[in-house]
Amino acid sequence: MNAPATSVAATSAVRFAGVVKHFGAVKAVDGVDLSIAAGEFFAMLGPSGSGKTTCLRLIAGFEQPDGGHIEIFGETVEGLPPYRRAVNTVFQDYALFPHLTVGENVAYGLRVRGVGRAAREAAAREALGLVKLAGMEGRKPSQLSGGQRQRVALARALVLRPKVLLLDEPLGALDLKLREEMQVELKGLQRALGLTFVFVTHDQGEALSMADRVAVFNEGRIVQVGPPEQVYECPATRFVAEFVGSANVLSAGEAAALGAPARAASLRPEKIGLLAPGEAAAAGVAALEAAVVDVSYQGPVRRITVRTASGHAIAAVVPAARTVDVGPGAQVRLAVPLAALHPMEGER
Repeated sequence: MNAPATSVAATSAVRFAGVVKHFGAVKAVDGVDLSIAAGEFFAMLGPSGSGKTTCLRLIAGFEQPDGGHIEIFGETVEGLPPYRRAVNTVFQDYALFPHLTVGENVAYGLRVRGVGRAAREAAAREALGLVKLAGMEGRKPSQLSGGQRQRVALARALVLRPKVLLLDEPLGALDLKLREEMQVELKGLQRALGLTFVFVTHDQGEALSMADRVAVFNEGRIVQVGPPEQVYECPATRFVAEFVGSANVLSAGEAAALGAPARAASLRPEKIGLLAPGEAAAAGVAALEAAVVDVSYQGPVRRITVRTASGHAIAAVVPAARTVDVGPGAQVRLAVPLAALHPMEGER
């Protein structure tokens, strides 16, 4: 399994054009247009029922579209069964055969394709080496940790040499520490192999930390797509601002009262500072007086929820050392950098 070049080609690995999918009266996918570049780590992010998993299943061939067009590396795939597509899928529940060894699980797809025993065992060993499980061919899945079983599922998908690897919330069953470790390993593996990864998740942290680009889904549509930094720093809608991380959404009037343009805007909590008594706000920074409603300790920072004189609730994330004497009922002055307010089109 020699690793191909890691540069992202101009060719689209996956292309959706006006794709629609119904389940009864429910329009699960509502006219999705999408282009995923070859060699890209692409994340589909959204809440349950937003259409992201259905899109993944449409790529895989487990579902067929009711309208629109799907291509994989320029090939039309509507009507093609999964086994005739240049893709493979890693599922959240691993779907390993408990009665087979690790090596047999990884080599299973090659066995179905009629590959000889010696060749498929060699390929399985190589794939297990890629996911750091060399020498574990003889173990059973029950003898592995959750993270190791996830790696076996990944190796089983990679051994078939797909052009596109589909990952359906593969880290959802892992604990936090292991999930963070696997995020780093998955991204490193994708870079090394140069494969196109399409990753479905409802976890914003996973999408932001691993993806080259993120598509945010809501109600069967893509509401924003772009690099993680752009989606986080410049949310296009209230939904994106509130779903990707957390954000304060200010009305046009509230933004104007701070001295910003009179347009609805998002304001990330970590952009807000806390002014000391008598401290003047710097140039380009608005001082906002408010009453503390709640303080949540989160290690190096505290999350402070305040209510302004107009009754608007705002959250700020500030260094814990600056909030020792701040508690519910206290009057505080927040420092709001006007440049941190991001106007959102179509919002009021």
